[in-house]
Amino acid sequence: MNWGNLEVLLSGVNKYSTVFGQVWLSMVFIFRILVFVVAAQRVWGDENKDFDCNTKQPGCTNVCYDHVFPISHIRLWALQLIFVTCPSLMVVGHVKYREKKDMEYTTSNKGQHLYARPGKKRGGLWWTYLVSLIFKASFDAGFLYILYFIYEGYDMPRLTKCELPPCPNVVDCYISRPTEKKIFTLFMVVSSAVCILMCICEMVYLIFKRIKKIIIRKKEYDMQRFLESHKMTPLSDPRPFRSKVRVDPTVSIQNLNNINTEEKPLKRVEES
Repeated sequence: MNWGNLEVLLSGVNKYSTVFGQVWLSMVFIFRILVFVVAAQRVWGDENKDFDCNTKQPGCTNVCYDHVFPISHIRLWALQLIFVTCPSLMVVGHVKYREKKDMEYTTSNKGQHLYARPGKKRGGLWWTYLVSLIFKASFDAGFLYILYFIYEGYDMPRLTKCELPPCPNVVDCYISRPTEKKIFTLFMVVSSAVCILMCICEMVYLIFKRIKKIIIRKKEYDMQRFLESHKMTPLSDPRPFRSKVRVDPTVSIQNLNNINTEEKPLKRVEES
C-alpha cells in the first residue's frame, strides 16, 4: 500500500483541524506509519521462518505458530491504520462537496460565495468533523482491545508451549527477537493511546467552543431584543417646571405667612 498518497490526501484536512488534530495527524503519519513501514514490517517479516519448535513432527510447527499468532501484528496494525484514517476521508469528501457547491453558487450569482468563511467548520461540516473524531477514537480503542484479547496482553513471551495435534506431546516453541517485538508492540500501543487522547481533547474543545458561541449569540440576541423594546420609550421622565424664585429651605410656612402680613401694613403706610 502506498502510504504517501494517503498522507497527501489527508493533509487537506489539516487546515480544518485544531492543534489537537494536527498533533493527531503527526502521531499517525510520523510516529506510526513511518515506524510501521520502515522498521516494524522488517521485524515481523521472517517470523514464520524463525519460529522454532523442538520437534520434527510434520505440521506441528505450523499449527503451533497459528496458535501463538492467530493474527499477525503487522496485518492487524495495517488494518488499524486503514480504519483509523478512513473517517478523515469523510471530512475530505464533505470539503470537496462544499467547494463544488460554492463554485456553482459563485458562477450563478456573479462572484458571490455561498459560504462566508469556507475554511471554517460550520453547519454540517462541524458535525462531520465531530463524527470523524468519534470514529477514529473508537477504532483505535477497538483495535487495542482486540490486540489485548487475542494475545492476552501486550507482552511477547520468549517461550510458548503447544500440545495441539499433530504434535506428539507438549512441545516448546521459541519466538525470534521477542524483546525487540515487545518494544515495537508497546510503542504502537502507546502511540494509539496518545491518538485516542488527542481525539478526546479535540472533541471536548470543539464542543465547549460551540457552547461558548451559542451563549454569546444568545446574549447578543437578548441585548438586541432589549434595545428594540426600549427604543421608543424615553430614558427618564421629563423634569418638572421650577420657579426661578429661590426659597430658603430653613424657612417654615408659618414664618412666610408672618412675613407677608408684616409687609402689607408697610405698603399701606408708604402709599399714604
